[in-house]
Amino acid sequence: MEKENIEDYIKKLTEFESQLSGDNPSNADEEFINELNSLLNQLGNDMQSAYQQQSMITKVKIKKLDPNAVIPKYSKDGDAGMDLTITDIKENTSFSITYGFGIAIEIPKGYVGLIFPRSSVRNQDLILSNCVGVIDSGYRGELQATFKKTQGLDSFSYNVGDRGAQIMIIPYPQIEFVETDNLSDTERGAGGFGSTGS
Repeated sequence: MEKENIEDYIKKLTEFESQLSGDNPSNADEEFINELNSLLNQLGNDMQSAYQQQSMITKVKIKKLDPNAVIPKYSKDGDAGMDLTITDIKENTSFSITYGFGIAIEIPKGYVGLIFPRSSVRNQDLILSNCVGVIDSGYRGELQATFKKTQGLDSFSYNVGDRGAQIMIIPYPQIEFVETDNLSDTERGAGGFGSTGS
């Protein structure tokens, strides 16, 4: 729970307590009890939700390779990706530009880091060269991203200090293929591109 939510609960419970300990304890009528019961139920639900969210958090070690590096974080509650801030330009040609983010991370086994463009890329003349960057758990080097320039040397690009990409760290299953002569039938079957209509 957020600090503001906790403070709000404390304030409301303090108000209930003052009503009970006042000169007229008969204030504790059925309406009072129902309001208190509703508040306690809401508090219990919020605490359970906060516990579930906390238990879903995965700790990932991170190392700053540049003193100006910024530890990635979520911009808003509910965001899936954490912003990566550019610390330097590794390479800048007429066709592409490579940014360094000044950090290395230790992704746990069973997880993968995926680097995506931010929505702000629409304001740049850039396309992430590999569409989605895949960071395996064994990689310990600096996080970087290379973008293709759509307007050559005149392309509008990110600068050092800008948030230039975002990263998601998610679990993935281990897959083992089992060879077979038959696959199950589906409505789509072997229909490929455009098989479901335009």
